[in-house]
Amino acid sequence: MIWGLPISLFAVMMLSIITSLLVIIFSFSVFIIIGTLIWNVGFYISLTKVQYRLDLLHLTSRFPKNISNKKQTLASHVNY
Repeated sequence: MIWGLPISLFAVMMLSIITSLLVIIFSFSVFIIIGTLIWNVGFYISLTKVQYRLDLLHLTSRFPKNISNKKQTLASHVNY
């Protein structure tokens, strides 16, 4: 965990920060700079709340529980 976030949520947070930095670099308005700072703080708070309530995300594993290099043949599926 980094900054109280799992790696996947931390990566999303870093994408938001990098995007905000690009907006700040190319903007010429103080209000846009303040808006991006408020956005990042609000986004961080919402990510930490989502992290503690994982039922909001319904994350499931995409990988199988067992990984095997054993060859799959028709004979292995027959019960004797």
